[in-house]
Amino acid sequence: MIFIRFFLVIFFLFFFQLPNAYSEKIVYINIEKIMKGSKAGKAIIDKINKTNESNLKKFKQIEEELQKEEKDLISKKNVLSEEEFQKKFNSLKKKINDYRSLRQKTIGDITKKRLNASKEFFSKINPILSDYAAENNISFILQKKNILMGKTELDITNDIMKIVDKEISKIKF
Repeated sequence: MIFIRFFLVIFFLFFFQLPNAYSEKIVYINIEKIMKGSKAGKAIIDKINKTNESNLKKFKQIEEELQKEEKDLISKKNVLSEEEFQKKFNSLKKKINDYRSLRQKTIGDITKKRLNASKEFFSKINPILSDYAAENNISFILQKKNILMGKTELDITNDIMKIVDKEISKIKF
């Protein structure tokens, strides 16, 4: 008799719990595609790329000036006194070090801007994902890069991109 009761309890537990365990809806999203394909994401990438290109031009010009100054100093090595040459050499060395530190600082600033822009973009997307999940009874939204294989029907990237384009026009960073 105890065996039958135990069997019935186990049967009802599995019968009522099993459907709930598999009723979780899981989807995935390609965040990189949204960042590169949405209007706001493209604007962020374009702005950062333009800043980067202008900095590269500026640095290339400074490098050319430093190389020209170095060649000029080398050509005057025999004409200048040892003391004068050393003075100019130290001055050039200081300019090169200043250039390197400026370049590192600028690279750090661009990296920081890129991270802040991404952070701001994702903070704007999170409420959209939450609303979408609530409306469509979704339990989990995973990033596509963390999924080895999945059905294409579970990819909500295009749906979210449409919503992002409607709701987010610009990101300030």
